[in-house]
Amino acid sequence: MSGYGHGDEERTFTALPPAPGGAFTRTWWGQVWLKALEDTALDGQQLKAGRRHARAGAVGAVSVRPGRITAVVKDRDGTAHRSDVLVREFSEEEWERLLDLAVDSAGHIAALLDREMPPHLVEDAAAAGLDLLPGIGDLDPECGCEAWDHCPHTAALCYQVARLLDEDPFVLLLMRGRGERTLLDQLQARSASRAAAPPERGGDGGDGAPGGIGGMPGVSAEEAYGSAFLLPPLPAPPDLPAAPGRAPSLDTDTEPEPGVDPAALELLAADAAARAHRFLTGVPGPDGDAPELTETGLTVTGLTGSQDAVRLAAGSPAPWIAARLAAGSGRSRADLDLATRAWRFGGAAALAVLEEEWEPDAEALARAGARLAEAWEDDERPVLRRAGGARWTAVGAEAQVRLGEDGRWWPYLKSAGRWAPAGPADRDPAAALATAFAAGVV
Repeated sequence: MSGYGHGDEERTFTALPPAPGGAFTRTWWGQVWLKALEDTALDGQQLKAGRRHARAGAVGAVSVRPGRITAVVKDRDGTAHRSDVLVREFSEEEWERLLDLAVDSAGHIAALLDREMPPHLVEDAAAAGLDLLPGIGDLDPECGCEAWDHCPHTAALCYQVARLLDEDPFVLLLMRGRGERTLLDQLQARSASRAAAPPERGGDGGDGAPGGIGGMPGVSAEEAYGSAFLLPPLPAPPDLPAAPGRAPSLDTDTEPEPGVDPAALELLAADAAARAHRFLTGVPGPDGDAPELTETGLTVTGLTGSQDAVRLAAGSPAPWIAARLAAGSGRSRADLDLATRAWRFGGAAALAVLEEEWEPDAEALARAGARLAEAWEDDERPVLRRAGGARWTAVGAEAQVRLGEDGRWWPYLKSAGRWAPAGPADRDPAAALATAFAAGVV
């Protein structure tokens, strides 16, 4: 159901699509609406024609405002008629009574917010002399075809409105004289006024039922949900500190449980605080990680345990912690040093280029070869020898470029017999190789 408004006192709904077959309404309040139409109309044939018009999609955009619904309805030959159906508005005094009834039970409000018409609200209103839903004779037709009773056009309009009521009972309340926003604002003001009044003496939870745990008043889930929008807005969040807070010290006289390392926990707490601060500021960390708030907490998206060990080690922890991270991730200390060097240049992507060798397919390999060929002038092009996978080594120099799966080129140099990352990635292989040369190993 698509609706747009002209302020809170009028809503216009775009024309609904045809509805071939099946019932026009699926809710009990929609059925009451149609019963009021069928009990009011004197000519059953006119109603059948109206149903056919509605099923065929002959009803245009429907305008709903206090006391009236309006639409243009077309006959099968294309002739258009403006059709209106009038519904009695409630008086101010009647609205006061209805608001009192609604605010007395948060369950009524909860149901309305859930786009349900609560039967108890209808029953309570009827007991107070208010008929929320129309009855016989309450749907008064007016049509440009000048019929004096419900014609096919006003009947078609009523059938389409039943579909609107299925989706949003606030449509009915607008006909009775109050738009949704106005109604909710008045309910909120009335509830706040009651909350400010001195509490009445009593030993129950306010609804006649005994209190909850230890004699304290209890609140049902339905009431809590219905009252949520009546609460005042939350205070503004505090100013963001310039730096993350310090992790709590766990060095106490109490011996930790077996298998629990307080120093390791302090490291993890400090890391979580730093990541949370980066999330709040929107600034990525020095290694390019992107914290993300998920249902399970603040995470660095997509990292494996092995990758996260490198991320932690890149923060230069104490040597004994680095040794534990190396062992826990299945790396030697030398391997972890190379991994943290790569991480500082480009996070998980750089680590993958260091530790994983991928084999480009023929098309990707051809694109890489063309990119290498065009990166230098003919008289400046170094001699490059493919070293397997997506790696090319400069002949006569301890320098190498590696192609990542994302299309970026990474500079490498050989140090102490091992290839090591030499800098951040570049889209240009010539620039990446120049970075490796500039690292000083030629």
